[in-house]
Amino acid sequence: MYLKPKAVLTDEEIKKGLGIVIWDGLAAEVMTSFTGGAFLVALALLLGANNVQIGILAALPMFTNIFQLLSVWLVGKFHNRRAVAVYCSFLARIPLIFIGCNVLLFSSESVNMLIFFLFFHYLFGSIAGPSWNSWMKDMVPEKMLGVYFSRRGRYTQTLNVVLSLLLAFLIDFVRNNYDQYELETYGIFFITAGIAGIVGAYTLSKASEPQSYLSNTNVFALFKLPLKNINFRRLLVFNSAWVFALNIATPFFTVFMIKSMGLPLSYIIVLSVISQVASILTIRIWGVFSDRYSNKSIIALSAPIYILCIIAWCFAGIYTHLYSNLALLTLIHIFSGIATSGINLAFTNIGLKLAPKKDAIVYLSVKNIITAVFSSLGPLLGGYLADVFSERSITITAQYSSPYLTTIFRLVSLHEWNFLFLISALLALLSLNLLNRFKEVGEVHKDVVKRIMRTTIRNNLKEYFIIGDLINLHEQLKATINIKKWRTGKDRL
Repeated sequence: MYLKPKAVLTDEEIKKGLGIVIWDGLAAEVMTSFTGGAFLVALALLLGANNVQIGILAALPMFTNIFQLLSVWLVGKFHNRRAVAVYCSFLARIPLIFIGCNVLLFSSESVNMLIFFLFFHYLFGSIAGPSWNSWMKDMVPEKMLGVYFSRRGRYTQTLNVVLSLLLAFLIDFVRNNYDQYELETYGIFFITAGIAGIVGAYTLSKASEPQSYLSNTNVFALFKLPLKNINFRRLLVFNSAWVFALNIATPFFTVFMIKSMGLPLSYIIVLSVISQVASILTIRIWGVFSDRYSNKSIIALSAPIYILCIIAWCFAGIYTHLYSNLALLTLIHIFSGIATSGINLAFTNIGLKLAPKKDAIVYLSVKNIITAVFSSLGPLLGGYLADVFSERSITITAQYSSPYLTTIFRLVSLHEWNFLFLISALLALLSLNLLNRFKEVGEVHKDVVKRIMRTTIRNNLKEYFIIGDLINLHEQLKATINIKKWRTGKDRL
């Protein structure tokens, strides 16, 4: 493979590169769909994982980001971001094939084996990440960062929706009819994911890279560079506090639905798909407003929505009827998808925006390394707290009595994972106070953006959907009543 960077990219090379990066994203999404999220948790539980081991699995992709400093060293030594990203991507995908082969050939039921190989999968993926981010910062025009990555995210999420549904129904079919082959099915999933990932890495190697050079100093001196930037340091503090709070709870949502609520995997994936669809439908809107106004305002609008969703998890599973619980879970996943699409896009873009172009890879690596420490501490603490609260509970009920009926309603029921959700929501709420401590060029107050977004969405709904008529339904009814009154008065005359 020819991976040498070029001094300057032509418009044609940039256009071709943008297309290739989207195809690479689709291949990576195939890999993630077969091995990530609910499927990884379900496999770990099938292998007998406990709460702490689930926490370790959730912490691995974040903990290995600490090694992104190696990416900075490699780029500084070879001045070739594409080579670092491509070769490390190859090395990251091979362990998935080893996991699949181990399951198929040896029927191993060891969670430690899974953790061991996934460590190297995430390790090389983490080293590839900063090189890829810096490469994209120079290749994608800054004025279209939000629109381009929202479009890429929309494509990958759509693929994830389709694949996740198919795989979930396949797993449930195997579990219900051929449960002796369930473990082998996961093995095939991992081999397929590894092959798709390798194909994606090869595809990525075809994109061109503009030449760049790091500051002429040692790696550890470079590491201190972003920390001396007060504004960037304040972004790191906020980002670290936010991810720590969220990761206490989020890795255990799937565990809660499988173990506590007893939901089939297909139900969980359908809920995940609902969240993905909500994200797909709104990520373009977030992208446009992120480019036009500011990423801080997007975070200020979407973060409180996600915190409310985490609080709502405390009420999941307390109802007697399955459909009541599913209705609540559906609402949670819809609004979580809307919120996370804005949050993730804003955090990605604001890191790219605040990083100086010359040392972008250093700034982004330091950001990922520092937030990785706090991100990995979150699920580890969550796994420990889940064990602590496994024998503790709080239940709040309300009783209704009448001559004909006496019934008791459960208002709140906290136990094991529910405690995590409440603690996570409270810490996330506290972390939002740090949002205004750093500055973003061209930032607009969230109330202004909120008003503009509300007007834009309302106008679009009026123009394209029948929902637009529903917004003015009260005015139409009022007008109809006035017409009837006028006609009645006219008839009397």
